[in-house]
Amino acid sequence: MLEGIAQGINDGLKGRSFDGSLKFDCGPDGVIVLADGRADTQDRDADCTITLSRENLTRLLTGKLNPMTGVMMGKLKISGNPAVAMRLGSLLK
Repeated sequence: MLEGIAQGINDGLKGRSFDGSLKFDCGPDGVIVLADGRADTQDRDADCTITLSRENLTRLLTGKLNPMTGVMMGKLKISGNPAVAMRLGSLLK
């Protein structure tokens, strides 16, 4: 289910780097872990975890959900190192 989203992230990562590791935890829909320059759906520990629904993940990655607004509205929750989550913004542009 999340494999297509992970592949889209990998396509967007070509020629870019991302320091640290970031996990998108979509609960029963699964996880996407961004680490070592690629995204996959294998669950593992990460420097930062963003917990959100699959629908909100899609909205976040397509620019339809502002991360700060999402946190304030309770649509996503950040745990771990928030500096890693901040680096995500540079990949979304």
